[in-house]
Amino acid sequence: MKQKPDLSRLALFNLSFGFFGVQIAYALQSSNISRIFATMGADPKSLSFFWVLPPLMGMIVQPIVGMLSDRTWCRFGRRIPYLIVGAIVAVIVMTLLPNAGSLSNTFWVAMTLGAVILMFLDTSLNMAMQPFKMMVGDVVNEKQKGLAYAIQSFLCNLGQVVGFSLPFLMSYIGLSTDASHGVPTSLKVAFYVGAVILIVCVIYTCVNVREMPPKEYAEYHGTSEEKEDHVNLIQLLRDAPGNYWRVALVQFFCWFAFLFMWNYTTGAIADTVWHTTDAKSADFQAAGDWVGIVFAIQSVASVLWAMVLPALERRFGLKAAYSVSLIIGGAGFALVPFMPDQWTLFIPFALIGCAWAAMLALPFTIVTNALEGRPHMGTYLGLFNCSICLPQIIAGLTGGFFLMLVGEHQYNMMIVAGVLLVLGAVAVKGIKTSSTDSQE
Repeated sequence: MKQKPDLSRLALFNLSFGFFGVQIAYALQSSNISRIFATMGADPKSLSFFWVLPPLMGMIVQPIVGMLSDRTWCRFGRRIPYLIVGAIVAVIVMTLLPNAGSLSNTFWVAMTLGAVILMFLDTSLNMAMQPFKMMVGDVVNEKQKGLAYAIQSFLCNLGQVVGFSLPFLMSYIGLSTDASHGVPTSLKVAFYVGAVILIVCVIYTCVNVREMPPKEYAEYHGTSEEKEDHVNLIQLLRDAPGNYWRVALVQFFCWFAFLFMWNYTTGAIADTVWHTTDAKSADFQAAGDWVGIVFAIQSVASVLWAMVLPALERRFGLKAAYSVSLIIGGAGFALVPFMPDQWTLFIPFALIGCAWAAMLALPFTIVTNALEGRPHMGTYLGLFNCSICLPQIIAGLTGGFFLMLVGEHQYNMMIVAGVLLVLGAVAVKGIKTSSTDSQE
């Protein structure tokens, strides 16, 4: 088997630059779905239902794109065709989503159209995102993979900061935030700008990245050009190591909590800081803009905490670093309802960023260690994506019920999210970290 050559830092950057644009789109979506549908008139108890679609699409689309692109080759490559199609569809639906309320004068028709547009947006973003992860595995050698994924992680967080901040920046430069007749102009333009950046970044990657044709790929990966045998997914799950399921339990609590954050933060801080629950008011829209800023703070804190995590792991062990990060994040959630102004919100969201950093880095470290030496690792990791998507789907379906339990105050959902992260920290205790235990 031939060894893949070293790539220049520029080549590694080119490989993931489009990911920057995709993450801007994701950040705009995750920080503004509830705001858009609330502005259109959705009841707070029903907002969580709109959050079922994104993880559902992720659970369906990402494994399919991986499977189909494994068997694809054309003049544009094997992964890039899916990236191009996903990006084009994403640009179209990004311009439609903030205008969904204007597409019909009937409330339920507008809501249905908005939900369908959101479904297409998340489907297309998943289709555009997955190729970047796979292209690194395809063309980067083992020695450089750490650097390649570090560059991708940096571009991911930078894209999130830009995407989260765009609505606030559009308001800051003077675009209207009036929501009396629907989604404000500032938010619409933020989505348009995000769409333009997305397509420019994807075009850059497509022009500057060369994928391996099948014969060359086979030489570098030690595989044949023939299709792989089908695998029995049920049997794979039955044979999964214990840590696969233990980490999935931790993931359940963590992603449940973060779905509540994405869903209820706008309503929570609008109530506690701006003292309004009227989604069409200027104060509510100001709160919506500020959500992007505090989410950006969370992303920056996540980058900084990710630098601290390795030292914590060496000093106290992986499980301790994981648990402490989740507990810090849980404390951050619990503090949100008690912050007296918009600036002090930076404190809890910086703490939440610590949990986010651990959630992005440590689960896959533990699971890949547990799977070391087993066949079908790619399939296992594709299935493991369900541990991210399923809890979000369940949280979306049950969010209204939890909201009623806490008195229909959205800020109380931040405390619920904090409790869930603490439960995740408790579940970390069940993870085995010795080489023998992790393979059981």
